[in-house]
Amino acid sequence: MDYQVHALPNGIRILHKLTPSSISHACIIINAGSRDETLDKNGLAHFIEHLLFKKTERRNTSQILNRLELVGADLNAYTTKEYTCIHASFLNPHLERSLDLFEDIVFHSVFPEDEMLKEKDVILDEISSYQDQPDEAINDDFEDLLFEGHPLGRNILGTAETVKAFEQKDVFNFLKSNYRTDEIIIGICGNYDFKKVIRISEKIFGKIATNIPNRNREKINSYIPQTFSFKKPINQSHCVLGNRSYSTHHEHKVGFLLLNNLLGGTGMSSRLNLEIREKYGIAYTIESNYTPMSDGGIFSIYFGTDAEKIDKALKLVHKELKKLRENTLGLIQLHQAKQKFIGQIALGEENRMGLIISMAKSLLDYGRVDSLEEIFAKINAVTASQILEIANQMFDPEQLTSLLFNPLES
Repeated sequence: MDYQVHALPNGIRILHKLTPSSISHACIIINAGSRDETLDKNGLAHFIEHLLFKKTERRNTSQILNRLELVGADLNAYTTKEYTCIHASFLNPHLERSLDLFEDIVFHSVFPEDEMLKEKDVILDEISSYQDQPDEAINDDFEDLLFEGHPLGRNILGTAETVKAFEQKDVFNFLKSNYRTDEIIIGICGNYDFKKVIRISEKIFGKIATNIPNRNREKINSYIPQTFSFKKPINQSHCVLGNRSYSTHHEHKVGFLLLNNLLGGTGMSSRLNLEIREKYGIAYTIESNYTPMSDGGIFSIYFGTDAEKIDKALKLVHKELKKLRENTLGLIQLHQAKQKFIGQIALGEENRMGLIISMAKSLLDYGRVDSLEEIFAKINAVTASQILEIANQMFDPEQLTSLLFNPLES
């Protein structure tokens, strides 16, 4: 086992991976995101993430931001539909300093009204910025179509109306209802003795009161494929098409990760990139993505192209999907797809911040972390018949939702 776990009495778990480096990485993953918001509080989880850096019972904004930067460390955070993550990279001697700051901002922030007002303006600017980027906006709108009427479809940033209406009591109610101590992981990747990690963690996080409220996330609703096209003040056409997909616990998850990588994943040799960009020169960016979540997932293909080429690009995309639905991968094709995917995962281990965040999420989702050997074994166990079955489920043209942004006619 290349990692160690220690559970505190309050439910918080400490995950440690030993790495022989002078630089360490740490994260705190909280199982709370935008899907845990009510409709009128859309954007609250992300709003809280911003406010965590503002003021605590012990520190003001400047002291929070300088606490790690003064020793050359890096501190940041992000929010997804299911998680909130705060992470830091620092030199090894500053582990306690970093974890102490994590504990302070997550559990002792005071969310002053003046800081809330300032941060609302920041997020309103962020919302406007995303709306000015059609490649970002179309993906958000697509997810809204895919999960219409469900929290998973809502924009993580919220809307201008909801953000403006946030009150201090909303923040504290969300934290009390969703920051469960038994669904918080502290991940540490560094050159430390595990006993030292436990000692520091117990000192800092052991005093946190247990908080395990009842929480029932809204079940995913029924899915109806939809097709929409809109005129926008843009220069290119943008298109997203896709489907609801498998959850993180589904038996086909690994197979679909492999298939998605083959179709339009990382690298220039994906089928979509070779066909649409390299062969025909139609789109500068074309990619597919599969995001598994706790009880469902998102599969999407995105590309942008000139308006007069959009129909041809769509036909080529559907042609590639049809090939995968109708033709079983040969032994060499399947082997090459596996080798490519395995190599990418192995290289990803070099990004140690990404690695410890991934490990922490895995511990949260599954209660364990697979070794590289176990991951590779799962990939190698995928068969061509499974890939064909997945392709027919996920790429069924009758089940695909599509969204198109076209330029306004001159």
